Amino acid sequence: MIKLEDVSFSYATAKEKSLKNINIEISKGECILLTGESGCGKTTITRLLNGIIPNYYEGKLQGEVLINGNNIKTMELYQMAAIVGSVFQNPKSQFFNSDVKSELAFICENMGMHPKDIEERMRKAIKEFSIEKYIENSVVQLSGGEKQRIACAAVSTPNPIIYVLDEPSSNLDRQGIILLRDSIQKLKNQGFTIVIAEHRLHYLREIADRVIIMDEGEITSTFLAKDFFLLSKEKIEKYGLRSTSFKDIGHKSINKTNFLKNELVFENFIYAHKGQQECLKIDELKIPQNSITAVIGNNGAGKSTFSKCLCGIYKNSGTLTINDEKQKYKKRLSSCYMVMQDVNHQLFTESVIEEVLLSMDQENNERAKEVLEQLDLLPFIERHPVSLSGGQKQRTAIATAIVSERQVIVFDEPTSGLDFRHMKEVAKELKKLSDKGKTILLVTHDLELIFSCCNFIVEIERGIVNSAYPLYGNTRKLIDYFEIGGNAVEEKKVPVPPKKTFYLRG
Repeated sequence: MIKLEDVSFSYATAKEKSLKNINIEISKGECILLTGESGCGKTTITRLLNGIIPNYYEGKLQGEVLINGNNIKTMELYQMAAIVGSVFQNPKSQFFNSDVKSELAFICENMGMHPKDIEERMRKAIKEFSIEKYIENSVVQLSGGEKQRIACAAVSTPNPIIYVLDEPSSNLDRQGIILLRDSIQKLKNQGFTIVIAEHRLHYLREIADRVIIMDEGEITSTFLAKDFFLLSKEKIEKYGLRSTSFKDIGHKSINKTNFLKNELVFENFIYAHKGQQECLKIDELKIPQNSITAVIGNNGAGKSTFSKCLCGIYKNSGTLTINDEKQKYKKRLSSCYMVMQDVNHQLFTESVIEEVLLSMDQENNERAKEVLEQLDLLPFIERHPVSLSGGQKQRTAIATAIVSERQVIVFDEPTSGLDFRHMKEVAKELKKLSDKGKTILLVTHDLELIFSCCNFIVEIERGIVNSAYPLYGNTRKLIDYFEIGGNAVEEKKVPVPPKKTFYLRG
């Protein structure tokens, strides 16, 4: 079904090879999990399998890549699309339409299928991925996790025989991951071949057949999945991988935090997009100053809206009191900094080092390089940010926030594309910021990150604060929240405005 024989590849923009002598054979109906640290080459393999290399990304390709017996060098991209369905790490980059229904029909229409056949395939995808409540929505109205589910459904409509998924769970909440897991299981039960490049591993325990671990463009280990998921926590971490089970997440070391008396006070954080109902309604919220606060909640709960109100991106969005100073939205534009969920919106310059220097009030090369080294980015300082992997882009944006020295720093899903080691490095840097007196808010579904650095929790659902509590003494409560997927109540869909792109630097 799939064969990579002595495959090496180097991007035209990179000096080093991204893949080195890769040999993989995948049989029909197999589910293969590709994993490894950020930048290890797993995304490059997915690009070979779906034809984006060599049809889009230029570079030097050696060896043979065979898909269903055909060499990708001789196949047109439209021929690949009929065989391979792909979901990218950033699903927004693969959308061509403004509404969900049109997006589901798009690939089939491009292939010239009969309208009745298209409708039948759409009905099947809608049921398969449980997206009935989104079908009338604009794509812009969806949260990051909801976009991921729509992308998975859209690529299934032409009924490809191979599915290639690149970090499909990266922006999903626990409920979304359960739905994704069930959908992948159904595809496997139907005999489809599935290749998943992923950092989150726990949800694939009962699905994957083999696990391939990569490092620096090479395959370092291959396991039967049943053997891989029996590896000890220490062995998994040695490979630089995320936990394979919630029970392995190290929450027992959480220390009691003696918060300062000072608090950040949020008042009248009430926001409604023009002509629509309120999607955020927080009359008052208090969090400890100098804390690292995790903001949790289901996809579409209002977490990102809260973040944009906090940073002053949305106008007339309440008052924030810091050190007895009341700050309206205009003031918060200069006192707060935000790393957005889609970091491509805030990477502007020609190199990584320029990107970091741009965030500093006074340029300091030594400090910039120090932070880049701590985030394992020093080898890439002259690289264009666009040429980086998803995880490397994420860490570059995090570096810009660290050097900004703002009072309050908000990170929206900062570790969605990061492996275990880099997640721990980010957590370490966030602790340093907190120790310097900064207040950090993390909008996240990443339980490992929370236990690595957070000390306060705010849960938002349907635009309101359900609860706010210190992590110490409440670890079981938090684990239960993630294990059951948050509130089991059906989410109430709230309208959001027409599409806007926010180009943000601080």
